Amino acid sequence: MMVSMSPEADVHVARAERLALCDTFLAVGPDAPTLCSPWRTRDLAAHLVVRERRPDLAPGIFVPFLAARTEREQSRIAAGSWPELVETVRSGPPSWLPMRFSAVDDLVNTVEMVVHHEDVLRGDGAVGPRRELDERSGKAVWAALKRVAPLAFRKAPVGVRLVAPGRSAVEATTKAGAGVVTVTGEPLELLLLAYGRHQVAAVEYAGSDADIAALKGASLGI
Repeated sequence: MMVSMSPEADVHVARAERLALCDTFLAVGPDAPTLCSPWRTRDLAAHLVVRERRPDLAPGIFVPFLAARTEREQSRIAAGSWPELVETVRSGPPSWLPMRFSAVDDLVNTVEMVVHHEDVLRGDGAVGPRRELDERSGKAVWAALKRVAPLAFRKAPVGVRLVAPGRSAVEATTKAGAGVVTVTGEPLELLLLAYGRHQVAAVEYAGSDADIAALKGASLGI
């Protein structure tokens, strides 16, 4: 069943998405599957806490030789009280971080919260949307996608053109001498594709069979 997501007008998009994600966490419980396999929901929540509250460990999310220590602490956090863990995520970044300001939070966390919310909602791996974004959130997702698209599609071996209904097309990347694949879908679905969740993204591809196969097989994301 589709769920309509309509954040209150006075709650900025990243914050609204954080609150919605936490509500979903509580609804599905600590051991529900996610698209970040083998992580369960408790692991995903712990990841968000490490990312925002442990600057000494956050580099291990991206740097392989630092990962072991980060993973140990993330596992420790994940093993704690589930309601307390979700409440920590809900409370957001500590007061001393710039992300406490709405504009910075939207810039830094909109994609993080939206994509990870979908990781939980679509944890069963089925294709297609589970909710409807309101217009404000849809615009925020499209704006974020336009910013990150060149980086997210940098490893695509073909040119990629993104098309969303009612919006101007985005040339995500061009490749000299290579074909172009046009991908059409709602902004949220295109964002999921950009972050490597192509197996659940409800999008349509146009281009040669070889170019489409090459794009589907590419490593996408930041």
